[in-house]
Amino acid sequence: MNTLRNKVQLIGNLGNDPEIINLESGKTLARFSIATNESYKNAQGERVTDTQWHNIVAWGKTAEIIEKFITKGKEVAIEGKLTTRTWEDKDGIKRYTTEVMVNELLMLGK
Repeated sequence: MNTLRNKVQLIGNLGNDPEIINLESGKTLARFSIATNESYKNAQGERVTDTQWHNIVAWGKTAEIIEKFITKGKEVAIEGKLTTRTWEDKDGIKRYTTEVMVNELLMLGK
């Protein structure tokens, strides 16, 4: 059951081309965002689509695959875990971001 404690599965479309960073250590990092859509009918019977954006991070071989094959608009399925980072911006204000660290990636669509 420990593997279920922090597990995220998403299917969505990339909102931009991945940002690829090759670190001095030789590791590769890929960052991108995906949009997931949920449709429902509101109280007036109108169809409403709710779009959520998710920040995605991948390392190593997964990042290298993303660099070669994944571009803006592509549909992907990802599995990973939620992580939260904190940092201080240039004005000294503490900032937070939540990201999905990818364990597995599946390319969907054409």
